[in-house]
Amino acid sequence: MIILQIIWFFLPAYAANMAASIFKIKFLDRPISEKLFGSHKTYSGFVIGTILAILVSILQKILFQFYFFQKISILDYSENFLLIGLLLGFGALFGDTIKSFFKRRIGIEPGKKWIPFDQIDYTCGAILLSFFLWQPSFGFILVSIIFNLLMHILFNYLGFWLGIRKSAW
Repeated sequence: MIILQIIWFFLPAYAANMAASIFKIKFLDRPISEKLFGSHKTYSGFVIGTILAILVSILQKILFQFYFFQKISILDYSENFLLIGLLLGFGALFGDTIKSFFKRRIGIEPGKKWIPFDQIDYTCGAILLSFFLWQPSFGFILVSIIFNLLMHILFNYLGFWLGIRKSAW
């Protein structure tokens, strides 16, 4: 049950994390600060990622009327669904950006591996901002980080094997 709760809870964060690197808004597709975060953290990514996260939370609100989704929901999507999407989506992107800041400070180039931080940054950021709505238990945080770390690795390798990604990382 906790795995379903984690997946359902993090859907807006997953969407934001994925969308930021796939979709672009041409006039916003410039780095926020290449010096601080590298060239891969763009205004476009933040806008698109946050919007997609909010759209996912709207879908969660619609599905929340069904018993199954109420059962696996940690939050009440009938009320704060826009705030949920905003906080989890922006939080995921914020976590990724903060990680990039530290990568630049220690001399790791954009796109280079920094295990496990590359896999848990969005989870930590989403959890951090979700504290405005809900204070998860230490157990939930720990299981979420471990689960999302493993899923991130699995999906990267799957994408590589399917020819979607250029590298397994």
